[in-house]
Amino acid sequence: MNNSIEIGTDAAGRPVHVNVQELLATRLLVQGNSGSGKSHLLRRLLEESAGLVQQVVIDPEGDFVTLADAYSHVVINAGDYNEREIATMGARIREHRASIILSLDALDIEAQMGCAAAFLNALFDAPREHWFPALVVVDEAQMFAPSASGDVSDAVRRASLAAMTNLMCRGRKRGLAGAIATQRLAKLAKNVAAEASNFLMGRTFLDIDMARAADLLGMERRQAEAIRDLERGCFLGLGPAIARRPVSVRIGSTQTHSRAGTHGLLPLPDAEPQDMRTMLFAAMETAPPPPPPPAPAPVAAGELLRRISESDDSAAPAAPTVPEDAEADATDVEEAIAAALREMLADPECAFHPESFLYQDFSVRCRMQRLARVPLDLAAFRRRFALAKGGIFDPAEPRWHEMLGAAARLPDDMLAPFVLIARAAAEGLPCPDDDELGRAYGTRSPGRVRRLVEYMERQGAVVVRSDFGGRRSIGIPELGLSTGAD
Repeated sequence: MNNSIEIGTDAAGRPVHVNVQELLATRLLVQGNSGSGKSHLLRRLLEESAGLVQQVVIDPEGDFVTLADAYSHVVINAGDYNEREIATMGARIREHRASIILSLDALDIEAQMGCAAAFLNALFDAPREHWFPALVVVDEAQMFAPSASGDVSDAVRRASLAAMTNLMCRGRKRGLAGAIATQRLAKLAKNVAAEASNFLMGRTFLDIDMARAADLLGMERRQAEAIRDLERGCFLGLGPAIARRPVSVRIGSTQTHSRAGTHGLLPLPDAEPQDMRTMLFAAMETAPPPPPPPAPAPVAAGELLRRISESDDSAAPAAPTVPEDAEADATDVEEAIAAALREMLADPECAFHPESFLYQDFSVRCRMQRLARVPLDLAAFRRRFALAKGGIFDPAEPRWHEMLGAAARLPDDMLAPFVLIARAAAEGLPCPDDDELGRAYGTRSPGRVRRLVEYMERQGAVVVRSDFGGRRSIGIPELGLSTGAD
């Protein structure tokens, strides 16, 4: 099978090819100012390689949905689904090798980042048997991997940046090859950009971006001026999948086009100034009132309750909706928390759901138990849910104090597997297997489970032993306990 595709021609009119097999192993970075032709380049790359490799497109502006008109891509309009459904589709995409376009244009920037993070994480966490090769194209990558904080919350920014870092740094072994495009290299996180070995640099005017582009292309600083002089649709290409030396590429034509089209000049209307004034101002006094503004889009119940709970402390005092004597005491609140956590863990897939979805679910269950407000913020919920996965629903009980003290050196997301191991050691049970630890940690990846155990051992929280039969036991030095071998 021919793995080479033509993306355009060089200055002498000779075709310039991209080796798709090599591209999957070495990744691609496209840079250029707005209007330089980045989207056209990505469209050409996608069209030419559509028959060779599975394609996943993260499309923040809805520019690439028209690919579905000519190819077998499935369009996912992210605004129609919640985070759990997006993550589920991400897992199914890897299983069925479907080429898709995740259209995010109906969402605001923070929702786009959260949705992309959930989707990319689902691709990354797919079981090993589904690690088929896939080209993952991310347009406007500086939105999802910003080099500095912006107007979005830190939690969303960190989640999106971590997902992009996984894609570019660790995705290759899982069959995921990132092809990212950005308007400005200075706005893109360096650890994301640095993992690409192939570059297509388009027109840019800022000195800092020209200097970084020249460094990536192996050009001297004085040669960077050539990047400023590039025409629209022309790029300088370099990399093992393109060329060993920088080559000028004029991108070829495409079969499909963006639904937005191009904004060309149009003739102005022929109306005389007086006629135009008449059309603009006539009968304003008698004109019917403008229609009322459209009703806001419906908000999911869980999201609405989360917003309500977050505003409880900042809102102005209002008349209480529940009499003071009806407020639940601390014991009732703890019982409600434990009951909500038990109900959530009754779902065997609960451990693999995104954190934001779990918190919304917890908030709804607390409201259903007639609590006036959600008793835990997100950080406290994260810890309590991790402990509940390990079997501890009331951490205030004295019997857990020593065990939780031994876990103090570990981050909250590792509490569940540690408590699972510690309880097995305390009860003289065999060591939990990788599947049990994976469910507690929220992953189906055996590699992540192995790294989890190795990290806990490096921190001195556990000691791992294996006998000659390959059976594993894990000891807890601080508790002086060890699991049985399994």
